[in-house]
Amino acid sequence: MAGYTREVAKRVFAQEFRESNLSFKDGDDQYAPQYLLTPTGAKVNRVFIVGTLIEKEDIGTDSEYWRGRVTDPTGSFLIYAGQYQPEAAQILAECETPAFVAVVGKPSTYTTGEGDVLTSVRPESLHIVDGQTRDMWVIETAKCTLDRIEALDDTSANSQKAKEYYDPDIRHYSSMVAQALKSLNETY
Repeated sequence: MAGYTREVAKRVFAQEFRESNLSFKDGDDQYAPQYLLTPTGAKVNRVFIVGTLIEKEDIGTDSEYWRGRVTDPTGSFLIYAGQYQPEAAQILAECETPAFVAVVGKPSTYTTGEGDVLTSVRPESLHIVDGQTRDMWVIETAKCTLDRIEALDDTSANSQKAKEYYDPDIRHYSSMVAQALKSLNETY
């Protein structure tokens, strides 16, 4: 019997994540994994983000349900944690803002009545980290993004699907990476 293995969490900047709206399943059965394809061709089942938790709010009515906003140099991610993510919800409830946090979670999309697609992350784990960890994440995420931009010329299925669906502007995403790296120089 084949064992269950978790998908590797992908590193994606907030701007690219927010601009992603192509969700699909690999397979037809109800347990087939759900993916979000980004404009640079990242096929995301799990995402790894590190940034600054700048706000948090308990938006639950019957029980605690926390919404947080985590920023990176390109924008912000919305994260939601409740009874099914008890450890993440507890950390959100207890931590002071602003704080550097590392989050591994599942991407979620929601389509509004107007047809806009909103993206968010449902944390599987959330930890308070330091500024050096955040800076290393920015550097590694920049490398991963540049690798994906370069791979858009490949004939791989993800690259082709991203090019057909998004018709991504390479300059736009290269500029996003440059902006993220430049923010590190301004920090020091």
